[in-house]
Amino acid sequence: MKDITESNPWPDLPAFERWQEAKDGLSGARVFRIPGKPKPDLFLKTEEIGPFGELEAEADRLRWLESMGMPAARVRRQTRHAGRIWLLMTAVPGRDLSGDDIDPEIRISVLADALKRLHALPVADCPFDHRAGHRIALALGRLAAGEVDMDDLDDENLDLSPEELKAKLEAWQPQAEDLVVTHGDACMPNIMIDEGRFTGFIDCGRLGVADRHQDLALACRDIADDLGEDWIGPFLARYGMPLDEDKARFYRLLDEFF
Repeated sequence: MKDITESNPWPDLPAFERWQEAKDGLSGARVFRIPGKPKPDLFLKTEEIGPFGELEAEADRLRWLESMGMPAARVRRQTRHAGRIWLLMTAVPGRDLSGDDIDPEIRISVLADALKRLHALPVADCPFDHRAGHRIALALGRLAAGEVDMDDLDDENLDLSPEELKAKLEAWQPQAEDLVVTHGDACMPNIMIDEGRFTGFIDCGRLGVADRHQDLALACRDIADDLGEDWIGPFLARYGMPLDEDKARFYRLLDEFF
């Protein structure tokens, strides 16, 4: 971690020895929790500057969420320094929904209710265009640049060549979109709770206007993996809409590129 300590742009932060490295963020960003006692904890994300980075996009989206009164991490500082993007944020209270010790009914209800709340935001007020055509173009740019890990695809796609993966994505593009403000990576680790109540979103670098199945597809996949497929029905019932399987398979495939 010598590279981080030597290039830290904010020397007034607590000593590096107190930083706690957390899970990887989007696009491989390094993530640190900075204890702030007696002040609230902070999170710092940093990534190398590059054409496919998402930290600056995340900062923009977090500021927009704050302007809309939506609970999420709040940006405290942002800069470019020593070839890296740096983003300092507040810690959202509580823990994420992925804990196995959390009652499954709580996990399902909080996830569904949080997404309903996000999806109810006015599309016309959201400046981030993540409609299918836009995301396909970005996905294919990542594929051409070698940014897609072809060894980390879902089982049904592992034997596909890049050309076959591209053709499949284009063929499955939805013809119509039910547009809402989506999180973009609506998995349980990105939903925070405290005492069983939703406290905010994290990892919001892919937030934007898209078909609601951008979120429903990934949420249902996460539920199946963590809780079992029997919990998908209760989730969709709580959310209030059945799953369009054709759209869901497209958005699961799209996720392979990011």
